[in-house]
Amino acid sequence: MEDALAELSRFPFEDLGFAKPDHHRELRHGLPEVVLCEGKVPSHVAPIVRSLLGEGGDCVLLTRVSAEMAETLSGEFPESRYHPEARLMEVGRRPQKEGVGLVVVASGGSADHGVAEEARITAELMGSKVAPLYDVGVAGVHRLFAQREVLEEARAAVVVAGMEGALASLVAGVASCPVIGVPTSTGYGASFGGLAALLGMLNSCAPGVAVVNIDNGFGAGFLAALINRLVVGEGR
Repeated sequence: MEDALAELSRFPFEDLGFAKPDHHRELRHGLPEVVLCEGKVPSHVAPIVRSLLGEGGDCVLLTRVSAEMAETLSGEFPESRYHPEARLMEVGRRPQKEGVGLVVVASGGSADHGVAEEARITAELMGSKVAPLYDVGVAGVHRLFAQREVLEEARAAVVVAGMEGALASLVAGVASCPVIGVPTSTGYGASFGGLAALLGMLNSCAPGVAVVNIDNGFGAGFLAALINRLVVGEGR
């Protein structure tokens, strides 16, 4: 009874003082809590991860992880994998079951690769099958059209592009699934660190385009996985 009461005392979160890890987020909407590391110190991140893993989590995803923090955390969590381009870190054992549905992650150019990888890995960890279509920007539109069959199969598409951000409109014009635009900070002076791409995507004339914040590959990958789960009937 004492053990049971101790477990219930942490329901539905654990109070660590500096943080309150949410143990029931997966029960509420089917996807677990993710830890944003930017602005945190390793001595705070590690207890949060231990708390989430201790409540039955197989794998915890950390976002915006610097190389220095990854090195520190890998010493505490040997079973971890760091993706430097995406600045993502997986701690624990990734579920072995095959992904469901299909999420497409398309990027305009190789300069957008890191943000696209953030979206791809996130969607995979959230249970989706992912098809990356990289370097298919509007400067060579035939590269995108060559992937028409993959786009037709997709349940959701993440489109990552800088400069003027026109790729999101183009994909929405040929695909029947929801398109999540991710403007990136790639571009010359008048791109204003991604603001031009953000405004371009927000003003898309193609229906079915939603837009996340600049360089937010994680948010787009998470949303695409959530849409995909609902479309294929997995629900919560």
